[in-house]
Amino acid sequence: MFQSFTVASRPEQGPPRLAALRAQMQAKQVDAFLVPRADAWQGEYVAPCDARLGWLTGFTGSAGFAAVTATEAGVFIDGRYRLQVRNQVADVFTPVHWPEVQLADWLGERLNAGQVLAYDPWLHTASEVEGLRNHFTPLGIEMHPLENLVDAIWDDRPAAPDAPFFAHPIEFAGVPHGEKRAALAADLQKRKVDAVVITLPDSIAWLLNIRGNDVVHNPVPQAFLILNAGGGATLFARTGKVDDIRDHLGADIAIAEQAAFLPALADLEGRIQIDPKSAPDIVASTLTAAGAEIIAAMDPCLLPKACKNPVEIEGMRAAHIRDAAAVVNFLAWVDAEAPKGGLTEISVTERLEQFRSASNALKEISFDTIAGAGPNGAIMHYRVDENSNRPVKMNELLLVDSGAQYADGTTDITRTVVIGNAPDDSAENYTRVLQGLIAISRARFPRGVAGMHLDALARFPLWMAGRDFDHGTGHGVGAYLSVHEGPQRLSRISDIALREGMILSNEPGYYRPGSYGIRLENLIVTVKAPVLAGADDRDMLAFETLTFVPFDRRLIITAMLSPDEAAWIDAYHVKVLHDIGPRVAGDTAKWLTQACAPL
Repeated sequence: MFQSFTVASRPEQGPPRLAALRAQMQAKQVDAFLVPRADAWQGEYVAPCDARLGWLTGFTGSAGFAAVTATEAGVFIDGRYRLQVRNQVADVFTPVHWPEVQLADWLGERLNAGQVLAYDPWLHTASEVEGLRNHFTPLGIEMHPLENLVDAIWDDRPAAPDAPFFAHPIEFAGVPHGEKRAALAADLQKRKVDAVVITLPDSIAWLLNIRGNDVVHNPVPQAFLILNAGGGATLFARTGKVDDIRDHLGADIAIAEQAAFLPALADLEGRIQIDPKSAPDIVASTLTAAGAEIIAAMDPCLLPKACKNPVEIEGMRAAHIRDAAAVVNFLAWVDAEAPKGGLTEISVTERLEQFRSASNALKEISFDTIAGAGPNGAIMHYRVDENSNRPVKMNELLLVDSGAQYADGTTDITRTVVIGNAPDDSAENYTRVLQGLIAISRARFPRGVAGMHLDALARFPLWMAGRDFDHGTGHGVGAYLSVHEGPQRLSRISDIALREGMILSNEPGYYRPGSYGIRLENLIVTVKAPVLAGADDRDMLAFETLTFVPFDRRLIITAMLSPDEAAWIDAYHVKVLHDIGPRVAGDTAKWLTQACAPL
């Protein structure tokens, strides 16, 4: 059911909380203090006890940070949140357009030589701190790691999550964790690395075949891990969280309290690998102080985790078929009920979750559902609340972006539908967005091609009309893990070569501020391309579609489609009807038959 999980100040609480933070800064003799949204695990979601940015400022977006000096308090947000931040924060906080304005430049104009910038070394990555230090040291501005000053004034701070970790069965994981550890250890030996420190929760979840409930929507365990070159490991977690998985972990994995993590780092010797882009700065500084040689490299779990094994892919297929039945039931319900009036964005969100829950397989939704009616659909990362809740009206578009977590897979799907008659030019733009999705779906490409090389395919139909969208075309997706998973993306800035087993979203869009938003999203998995008659002997890859839910035929202008595009849509709808038809009944079955009729 619809509810809010955020910890945030109300506007009237902002001034006294900011004043209390500045009193702490004065007592510690620091001139500026950083308050990121991040926690020690650098994930997209944070537990309530780690929602320091929201508690201090009131801003609840998924990305941003604050920089507080004695006279100014900047809240740095990107283009997704510039309207939201003004509605959430008190006027003692100044919204700063980021990344157009960089933190180093903003602070450089406000701090002088000899002044001190303080930060919590658990909440900033090693590479982030190194970049700031390289900027400020020549200016004579000192950077000091410090205990968190927000925690010192947060009297009613929630307790840390205490739900126990649980095993992810081999029937879904596909590969025993001993084999995964052995493969990583062999690579460490080859490169003469003595141990690797792993701090990302989804990496630890994948490597050890475990899951957790420490943050909303993502089934990840908050823990730290040291894997040695022999394949053994030590897992550091809070008291009681590992009790249920001791037998699953086995004798090769030692268990220690989370508080023992830093002392263990201080005892490490030799060549120790960390990922400076995700490891907290305190990990790097502790290893350096201990005399270890730091080997900077990508988290070794990222690529093998991204390349799903056959069991994981089959689980994702099953999860998507189950999820599609729920979404089809939902879309049929919307089509029947919306013209009667009375639906709102919140009621739509709640009803969709009810359809998913009816399978008795739903573990969680995979992110906060985006249900944007009319102009709210043009807000790319909109999330409805009681204040913004808008009726679903006739002659408008409704954009619904949602997903689910099942034990066998993670889903993410967006469909945009029309209620009544389509607004002016929306059908044209819908068709162009659909053409972009089809272009990605049909792509064949040589091995070595990255997301940056394919991203333009999704945009070309919009570019031809002088239009575009201001987000990436797609992100990686985990298997009963994080719905946003790296390192692969379909984006003009992603240079990670695509490989078999990588699952991505395919979600072009178009947004008309004040009127409507359009986004269409399927998940796709990278596969070896079928051999074509007469083709060169090249190693080619392609995409297999995982998501099977009909598109709104009322918004498709068939005259704009090429014969191949029209054939793709018809074939897709045949597949939807074949796979999902047997899973729905009654009025929904009739609706699906009509929705999948040939163009």
